[in-house]
Parts: sequence; C-alpha cells; structure tokens
Amino acid sequence: MGSLAIPGEMAQTSFEEFQRQTSLMASCTLLWKELSDHFSSLEQDLLKKSEALKEKIQTLDHKTKETLDVLEKREVTIDGNVELALVKVEERKEAALIALEKGSEEENGDCEEGLLFKLRSFCTKMDSGGFWRFVTLRKKELDLLRAQIPLALADCVDPAKFVLEAILEVFPVDKRIEKSDRSNDLGWACVMILESLIPLVVDPVLGKSRLLVTPRVKERAKEIAKAWKESLDQRGGIENVKTPDVHTFLQHLVTFGIGLKEDADLYRKLVVGSAWRKQMPKLAVSLGLGDKMADMIEELISKGQLVDAVHFTYEVGLVDKFPPVPLLKAYLKDSKKAATSILEDHNKSGRVHLAGRKEQSALRAVIKCIEEYKLEAEFPSESLRKRLEQLEKVKVEKKKPASVPANKRTRASNGGPMPPAKAGRLTNAYVSSFPTAPTFVRSPSHAQYPSGVQPYAYDRPAAPTMYGSRSPPTNPYAYSPETAPPALAGSYPGTPVAYPTYGGYGNGLAPVYQQAYYR
Repeated sequence: MGSLAIPGEMAQTSFEEFQRQTSLMASCTLLWKELSDHFSSLEQDLLKKSEALKEKIQTLDHKTKETLDVLEKREVTIDGNVELALVKVEERKEAALIALEKGSEEENGDCEEGLLFKLRSFCTKMDSGGFWRFVTLRKKELDLLRAQIPLALADCVDPAKFVLEAILEVFPVDKRIEKSDRSNDLGWACVMILESLIPLVVDPVLGKSRLLVTPRVKERAKEIAKAWKESLDQRGGIENVKTPDVHTFLQHLVTFGIGLKEDADLYRKLVVGSAWRKQMPKLAVSLGLGDKMADMIEELISKGQLVDAVHFTYEVGLVDKFPPVPLLKAYLKDSKKAATSILEDHNKSGRVHLAGRKEQSALRAVIKCIEEYKLEAEFPSESLRKRLEQLEKVKVEKKKPASVPANKRTRASNGGPMPPAKAGRLTNAYVSSFPTAPTFVRSPSHAQYPSGVQPYAYDRPAAPTMYGSRSPPTNPYAYSPETAPPALAGSYPGTPVAYPTYGGYGNGLAPVYQQAYYR
C-alpha cells in the first residue's frame, strides 16, 4: 500500500510545481507587457518633446533672422536718415533767411497763404509760445489749421521738442493764471498739434516701429506723462477727469511712443470713460489694448453706450461677435424709453422739447452709423429720416410766433387759452402756436407727445435675456418702417417696454447720447 502512494505524492508535487511555473510565467508576461508599455510611452514622450524642441528652434531661428534683418535695415537707413536730416537743416536754414528777409510783408493770417506763412515763421524761429497763442486764438479756422500745421512743423529744427514746449502751458498741468469759461478748454489745440507731429516723427523706411525723436525729448515726454498720472488725484480721480485732458494724455503717449504695458489697466479705464470721442478706438489699439477690446465693448454695452460699442467693434473687426444692427436698434429702443420717461415727468419744465431733442440726437447718431458702415441693406434708414424730419418740423413750427392781435389777448371763446396778462414777462410762460387739442381721457402711463408727430414703433418683443454664448435671434429688435396707426391726439404709443438685461443689448439704461467732437 505504501508503494502505491508514492506515485500519487509525486504527481501532486509535480502538479503544484507546474502551477507555480505557470503563475510565474503569467507574472513575467504581465511584467513584460507593463515594461513594454512604459518604454513605448517614454518613446512617444521623447518624440513629442523632440518635435516641440525642433519647432522652438525653428521659431527662434526665424525670430533671430527677422531681428537681424531689422537691425540690418536700421543700420542701412542710418546714413540715409543722417543725409535727410542734413538736407532738412539746410532747407530750414534757407527758409529762416527768407522769413527774416520778408519780415512782416506777408504776416496777414486771414488768408490761407498768410496763415501758413505765419505758422512757418513761428516754427522756423522755434517760437513755441507765439505759435501756441496764434493757434489757440483761431479755433474757428480748425480745418485750415489741421491742414497747415504739419507743413509748418516741417520747418522746425526739432519738431518734437517744439510741440512739447508749445503745449506745456496747459499740459500736463494748466499753468495759466487768468482763465475764462470761453477759453478754458484748450484740449482741442493740444490734440491737433500732437496729431500733426506724427507724420514728421515716423521713420520713412521702418514706419512707426522707430520714431525720429531724440532720447532727451523722449525722456522729457515720459516725465510729462508721469506728472499727468500723478496729478489724477488732484483732478478727482479717473472718474472725474475731463475728457479733453484724457484725450490729450492718450494722444501724447501715442505720438511719442511711450505707452507702458504696466499701465494698460489705466489706459483701458480712461478710454472707456471717454469712449464717445471719435479717436478713442484707434488710440486704444495704438496703446496695445487690442486684446482687451472685446471686454471693453461688453462694458460699453452694459453701460448703454451702444453706438460707441459699434465704433469700437468696427475698429478691431469684431462685427461677427457684436453685430451692429441689433445694437443700433436696441439703442433706439432705449432712447424711446428715455424720451417716454421725460414726458411722464410732469415736474420737469419743457419736457416735450427735451424728449424730442434726445430722440433727435439718437436718430442722428444711428443714421450716421448706418451711412459710415454701409448698413443700409440690413437697416434701412428711410423711416428714421422721416421721423427725424417730423421732429425737426415740429421744432420749427413751435418757434413761430402765435398769430394774435398786437394789443388784444386771445379770448377763450375763440377756441384757445387766454394767458394771464403778464404771461409774457414770466420766465416759464409758454403760449403754444398750435390750436388747442381736444381733451381725451388717457392712461397715466401714456405720455403726451407733440401733435402732428407720429411716433415710430417696434413690432417685435424685447430680445431674450441671454446673448453671447449662443447666436442672437434673427432680428431681435425689428424696427418697423411702417407708420404706426393713428393715435389719439398724437399720444405716445403703448406702455413703455420693460427692457432685458445686458444679454439682449437692451439694458434699460438711459442711453449716453453722442457728443459733438471738434473734428
């Protein structure tokens, strides 16, 4: 029996050994697979890093080549610029001699030739003080000055230094002792002179990448900009600084190429605060705010400055992201709401005139945008023009004197109101030139509008409250070109519309109307 059990024990032992070997083989196989995957992963990472390194090397080589080309071009243009400067010095010397010979023969500044001669005389003599006084007294000749000043500045020995000295009287700090309300704002002159300097300091070969300004003058320009920033607290902070001062400061930075990256947030706040100025979008781009323009446009929209947002949109090519037509239609709706709120304020004197004036301002701004950006096909302006003509006609008719006898007051039996005997002496007295309209019972929520003016209406509901994460609805603010149905005594149509938040552009805020710029 014992001899029979031995083969069984051997078989059991062999089987256990076989299982152990099988388990070991499986473990080795798994380990090999893991090692194989690991090395494959390392190989892939090395290949990716190698490709990335090659791309960086190629980019570096490309940038190095570009930099060397620019340096070579700069080196080549140095001799040409020196020769050009010598020629200009000779020309200016001859111009100075001619000016001294002629004396006061052609000092009459009333004609175009005389104006240019006088400006050149100041520039040739580097008389920045006389030049400044001469320019600031001729605001009525703005267009002529804008055309002649660049020609005159070309006669300066150092145009950049001349311009800095010319505007020092009011920038960065107004140093005038005597001021008047009429001549207090001279920002228009500073901006015009700074703009006129740009063509003279731009390198003829390299363009704006190199400005022909001496290091001493550029350092002086930086000191002036720093002094202006330090004086912000005295001006009441960024929120209270005057727009002409802001415009002059930003134009100063662009003209002399002294913008700083660390001041980008300051520039942004200043631009948004004075966004209604025509040059602000271009100045923002020139100051390196191009990557922030989308956020700036959103901020303008949230503040109700929709027309300003349209100008910024076209300057940086974000028309697809911020379609202009919905913005303009929302602006008209907001202006309509603002006019309605004015009409409903019975405590405000002249509310009808003020409401009409605000609506006219909004219509003119929208019509100008349609013309400037060729939007007639998407947003026909014919109905807007008709509405504007109606408002202007009513304004003209209201200015006509009432046809009443010279020595008799209008009697109540003639259908018109009989004003008090001393109505003509009262400050707020007003006698309408229109016949008395019949009395109608109307809702207090409807404000009376001048008779004879038919209001325009929008035939679509307000836009959805979300916009930006999805495409805007087709024609969210449909402006109806048709004339509204006749209303009783020209009453304002309907209860004011409740406007959505920024998502649909119509934010319900009273719009900021475009102010006239000196251009």
